[in-house]
Amino acid sequence: MSDIAIRAENLSKKYNIATEKIRHDTFSDQLAYGFKSIFHRNIQKKPSNKAFMALKDVSFEIKEGEIVGIIGQNGAGKSTLLKILSRITVPTSGRADIYGRIGSLLEVGTGFHPELSGRENIYLNGAIIGMKKEEIRRQFDAIVDFAEIGKFLDTPVKRYSSGMYVRLAFAVAAHLEPEILLLDEVLAVGDIAFQKKCLGKIGNIAKCGRTVIFISHNMTAVNSLCERVLWVSGGEIIEDGPATDVVSSYLATSGGVTNNVSEEIWNDMSEAPGNDTVRLRCIQVRRQEGHASEPLTMQTAFQVEVEFWNMLDEAQLHITIHLYNSEGLIVFSTGSLNKQILPKGLFRSVGYFPGDLLNSGRHRFSVLVVKNLSSVIYSYESQVAINILDVREREGTWYGKEPGVVQPLLKWTTECLCEMS
Repeated sequence: MSDIAIRAENLSKKYNIATEKIRHDTFSDQLAYGFKSIFHRNIQKKPSNKAFMALKDVSFEIKEGEIVGIIGQNGAGKSTLLKILSRITVPTSGRADIYGRIGSLLEVGTGFHPELSGRENIYLNGAIIGMKKEEIRRQFDAIVDFAEIGKFLDTPVKRYSSGMYVRLAFAVAAHLEPEILLLDEVLAVGDIAFQKKCLGKIGNIAKCGRTVIFISHNMTAVNSLCERVLWVSGGEIIEDGPATDVVSSYLATSGGVTNNVSEEIWNDMSEAPGNDTVRLRCIQVRRQEGHASEPLTMQTAFQVEVEFWNMLDEAQLHITIHLYNSEGLIVFSTGSLNKQILPKGLFRSVGYFPGDLLNSGRHRFSVLVVKNLSSVIYSYESQVAINILDVREREGTWYGKEPGVVQPLLKWTTECLCEMS
């Protein structure tokens, strides 16, 4: 017997986009159209259609029990792929074979009837995916407890807040025991406590041997939960492989490290930032190991290099760096504390940053040139960005960003002081 849960063969989806459409389905539309026709005689234009390929010949197989992540930038075709797999839309060409009962959470409240109560929608969703009433009844209390909407259970869901909606939608999708579960950005809505519960439940589902396809922009969650990742770009799968490898490739090329400046160089001393005593030649951030194009993660050791021209005779100069996080809070300052007397010339100071120190996020820094260990003779706000990514594989129920400006990996021990009988 085959162990394939999903087989996609040459899936393509084409949409026709109208570049102009004349609407007069409301009184205001008709009124606006009437005014336009007074000033534009050629208003009766036929709308033209342009073809947009959301998916292009996508093929893959997913085995039973696999948890597979799908990553890519917005508009890459990820959600279109899941809508085809869940039978919400049909492909323009190709086919997708599904072997098993499928449940999906693609949008907030997908499959809910707004006029029905939460209780009624639980049974409706179960019936849609082919469950018997007794199966739904067995999981009913667990669904209500997870969603935390007990007192609103018999209220029509059209009166639910978006948070209540997504709580119930995820609870239904996760607890009605589909053999294949499709999840599209379940972390996009809801508070921190709810996100923790969702991710913990996804991890438990995966351990139970059910097949899961998980779309998310949270690379930490993808890396921790998924064994395999499909990277979709422009409607095509451009990489399919182990989660760590694909996530690293994605982050290195298009996953949030673009538009960062990794170095500033001034070859002409007369145009370089500085003053009559010192001018900067170069500022750059480099990994201490690995390829220069690889992204910086929380575990990556890196260095900040500052080259400067000293134009003073026998000067005692050193470089200090003030590091700031994305909120503009100063993380810390560090300096070379050079006590040597420097002649006129070109010098390089290097600051070494260990891994497991900084929290994730975008960082910038200012460079200060200090004379005699106390007098700042020049200060420069660097345009170089340090983008620290969190792609750790974690065990537990939380895959979001931890609080704090630093995240050092500290040694901890636990010992028994006294046993109790």
